[in-house]
Amino acid sequence: MMVFMDDVRETPEGWTRTYSVEETIDLLKTRQVEFLSLDNDLGSEDPKTEGHNVLSFLEEQVYFDHTFPIPKMTVHSSNAGRAPSMRKIIEKLEMIRQEQIGGR
Repeated sequence: MMVFMDDVRETPEGWTRTYSVEETIDLLKTRQVEFLSLDNDLGSEDPKTEGHNVLSFLEEQVYFDHTFPIPKMTVHSSNAGRAPSMRKIIEKLEMIRQEQIGGR
């Protein structure tokens, strides 16, 4: 499954659309998400609704469950401050997984 989390942009053909952090995390919990494209700003001032929280969820899952699948990810957010930090978290997730594989 390919998941596109955004509250404004048009959903690419063939993608499953989510509008919130909760919806996206629920799909990730199914372990069926192969590709994930994230926006950060989802139309609310509440920091709990920002896309980077999906990556925080993934980071925790991957750290404690070595079998939790990490989808291929991209950040399509235009938030100049948050998008680079989101990309760094993605890099960190990939490093955690490589360490887990190397440590087996």
